[in-house]
Amino acid sequence: MRDVELATGAEPVSIVTRAGHGLWWSARFLVALFLFIGALQLMKTGAATLDILQPGGFLVRNEGSTLGLGWLGALLVLSGSPIAASSLTLVAAGEEAAASATHFTEIQGFTMLTGSRLGAAFVVLVTAVVYALRGGKGNRRAPLSTAVTCLCTTALIYVPAAFLGLALLSWGTFHSLEVSSPAQFADLIDLVYGDLIGLVRSWPAPLVFLGGLGVLLVAFRLIDTVLPTLGGRIMEGRRLDWLGRKWPMFAIGSAVALVTMSVSVALTVLVPLVAKNYVKRQNIIPYIMGANITTLGDTMLAAFALDSPAAVRIVLAEVIATSVLSIVLLTFFYPQLRNGIGRFQRLFITSPARLTAFTGALFLVPISTIVISGLLSS
Repeated sequence: MRDVELATGAEPVSIVTRAGHGLWWSARFLVALFLFIGALQLMKTGAATLDILQPGGFLVRNEGSTLGLGWLGALLVLSGSPIAASSLTLVAAGEEAAASATHFTEIQGFTMLTGSRLGAAFVVLVTAVVYALRGGKGNRRAPLSTAVTCLCTTALIYVPAAFLGLALLSWGTFHSLEVSSPAQFADLIDLVYGDLIGLVRSWPAPLVFLGGLGVLLVAFRLIDTVLPTLGGRIMEGRRLDWLGRKWPMFAIGSAVALVTMSVSVALTVLVPLVAKNYVKRQNIIPYIMGANITTLGDTMLAAFALDSPAAVRIVLAEVIATSVLSIVLLTFFYPQLRNGIGRFQRLFITSPARLTAFTGALFLVPISTIVISGLLSS
């Protein structure tokens, strides 16, 4: 068959087709990148004068309010990345307004980023419920236990890591870091988007900010179409022994989230893998930890695109804190961690009432955090 293709000239057609696919992929990637960076510039411009997001506004009254805002926002859009990027645009806008008495602080940006990561895994629960309903009564526990494990592991890392990250940001040496994109990159952004920003600067701030958020969601959706698609077939065919070891699973989770630039995608992949018994549910915790670290890659890209040293420090503090805590837990406390999370998820998936309460708490906690934090500072 190969010889026939060569003799009939089919091979050059194949090369041309592949080249066409490559050009089409490149065009979509460039459009996604253009929209991504443009959306950040729009949101930063709108946030600078948007009353509800100014210090004193109920949603950003203090660090607790922004933690709840980031968490709730990620739950509602089923993704943490757009909300994480939003937190950085508020910080970048606050840097430009730093001369004023009040502005969106670095600590508020950090807590909002942390909240966005806490809510990012909710999409796994949504996927698990759909998968469980399709799988029949006897196959419902595996996907649901995977989702609860993802949510618990994420919270177990990001909540204590927040305190370590806050300590880093409060440390004078770390706070003095001035890491930003090269000046030529900032000049290029001004050249490409300067006229657009000048045009919308006089528009109502809510319209500019929400419009930028809408463009950002479109950009992430387009990015999802150009990045590698990972499905349940990644490890199908045979179960390898090393899939039960913590460090290979940690490395796989890190690689998948880094390549896909989405913890939602990286964690959702686990649902069919566990449901089909390609990966044992008790072995996915290191994978989740790795994915929750490298998913911050696109957030760091956003920080550089905003040309904001404060935004870069925030992401760097989050990466350091989650990495250190994850490595310490995996090195010294992995058996206890695995057993504890295993008991916790079994407690909820064996009772529909408890699972419903658990899901409701995912929304109730961030909403209560916003309300209570706002009332305490009023």
